[in-house]
Amino acid sequence: GSGLVAYAAVTYILWGVTYTMMDIPFWSMIPAFTHSGKEREGLSTLGRSCAGVGSAIITVITMLCVNALGGGEERVGFSRFTLIIAVLFVIFIAITCINIKEKSTVDVDAPSIGQMFRALIQNDQAMAVVVTIVLINCAVYTTSNLVIYFFKYDFGGETWYNSYTLFNTFGGAVQILSMMLLFPLFRKFLSTIRIFYVSFVMAIAGYFVLLFLCFTNIGNVFLLFIPGFLIFAANGMLTVLTTVFLANTVDYGQWKNHRRDESVIFSMQTFVVKLASGVAALAASLCLNLCNLSSDTSDAVATAGASGSSVVGLRMTMTLFPILLLVIGVIFFHKKYKLTEERLKEIQEA
Repeated sequence: GSGLVAYAAVTYILWGVTYTMMDIPFWSMIPAFTHSGKEREGLSTLGRSCAGVGSAIITVITMLCVNALGGGEERVGFSRFTLIIAVLFVIFIAITCINIKEKSTVDVDAPSIGQMFRALIQNDQAMAVVVTIVLINCAVYTTSNLVIYFFKYDFGGETWYNSYTLFNTFGGAVQILSMMLLFPLFRKFLSTIRIFYVSFVMAIAGYFVLLFLCFTNIGNVFLLFIPGFLIFAANGMLTVLTTVFLANTVDYGQWKNHRRDESVIFSMQTFVVKLASGVAALAASLCLNLCNLSSDTSDAVATAGASGSSVVGLRMTMTLFPILLLVIGVIFFHKKYKLTEERLKEIQEA
């Protein structure tokens, strides 16, 4: 009842606030520790790769653990798995905090709320990257929220869940390897901005391939690895690149406004992830509601009960909507982002 709703709201807000308090200074270390170029790209790649590994592990094992811990009852399984994750989270964070020590103490002129907003508004390059990140994440998160329903209602079959797990495992591996291997490979002969555009093309092509495969009534999950590779690989590289670009805007902001605001700029990264998650969740909910599809993933039998129009609506939402967002994102980025490698070198030498 209302007590449970209040409990869920309070604990979720407390978790979100404390997570943000850790996330902002964590990623703000990158522009503070590095100069633009290979050093910054290397550290960004390492950080994002490790984050990707953690995310992929949870994506792969969650439903397996939920089924095992709940004995087939999702409510019990999620409850027990959440408790385990919460305990592990506290342990791992404690280990991190105990082992990381400041090597020096520096007096910091903390910005006021007004200075924080001015730092963001006056940094046009930071705002360009932030808006682009929102569009990218909205596209990717919409698909990730709906993919389980695609396997349930569209891909279908009693073994839909096994196919879903296999696809997520493949996608997680591709995303991590794209950060660790594909990005450094492209970086040998392409600039970061060109890799950014290549990633957009890969993602959009992947969505078109996925849409085509959806309307061929495929039954082989391995065919989905083709669009999956393009989309997940592109997302992996885009994740690294947006972190690098956001770090570059810190240098730009210092040159333009004579103030270095790592935490202020990187607070936007956390904010836009939350914003994109909310927009994507809303889009997924509207899709399920308008298409008359149940959000209960435990009812595998319902796969045969989805109407043709409902399935078509699901396909269109998880492909064409992300394509539209990505096209808008790449056009906006091309018009607004001006921090080429040559421009960054000029800024650092100024």
